[in-house]
Amino acid sequence: MSTRMPVIFFGHGNPMNAISKNDYTAAWSALGRKLSKPKAILSISAHWYVHGVSLTSMADPRTIHDFGGFPEELYQVKYPAPGDPKLARRVQRILSSIPASLDTAWGLDHGTWSVLSHVFPKADVPGVQLSIDECQPASFHYEMGRKLAPLRDEGVLVIGSGNLVHNLHAYSWGGHRPTPYDWAVRFEEMVRKLILAGDHRHLIDYESLGPDALLSIPTPDHYLPLLYVLGISEKGEHVEFPVEGIDGGSVSMLAVKIGD
Repeated sequence: MSTRMPVIFFGHGNPMNAISKNDYTAAWSALGRKLSKPKAILSISAHWYVHGVSLTSMADPRTIHDFGGFPEELYQVKYPAPGDPKLARRVQRILSSIPASLDTAWGLDHGTWSVLSHVFPKADVPGVQLSIDECQPASFHYEMGRKLAPLRDEGVLVIGSGNLVHNLHAYSWGGHRPTPYDWAVRFEEMVRKLILAGDHRHLIDYESLGPDALLSIPTPDHYLPLLYVLGISEKGEHVEFPVEGIDGGSVSMLAVKIGD
């Protein structure tokens, strides 16, 4: 029986989703119940956006609370999933043409654990994080995804975690749920259509997609994880959007699952 895993992009949104029960976290939990349990997880999170390519390679990665100004309850959350040094070395070999260092200082940031705490609440799937090299163009990150494709047939679930639309300057931090901005809705719909059409070229060259794209992606960190997911996918695979919604008016919570 094939061990091929799907590949998934998660819109992780507000760190409070880690301890909240809402439509987004319920959908993450439902997705986790449907997935075959992977041997390991490779996560590309918007929050490890640094100079160079690195892989977490410790046996027991720490839970990083990389945010400020939230309730104390959130800082007490631990996601004690084990690391997978063997997988880190495997990915390093796959990326042999790109210098990738093994890191023992980082851990799992909230882009990873706030989602996985709902998808795999038992924290029993080993995980590795791959950094996003902030110095490289969008095409580099898409090609990185293409290089990682063999992992899917080795029982590894590759996830990207960011947000398709991520404009915190326009975000409503109040308790109400504001109507999404028109530009956020238009851009999300455009991206959905391009993904379904298999048009990755325009998604890589996202800055050419007009003013809605520039408002939706003021910085690339939360968008680039999607390009890894698209790069690792194959033409003609089934695409679905298991999580939908725009939070705070300007943060897309869309999830993209490619493959069965």
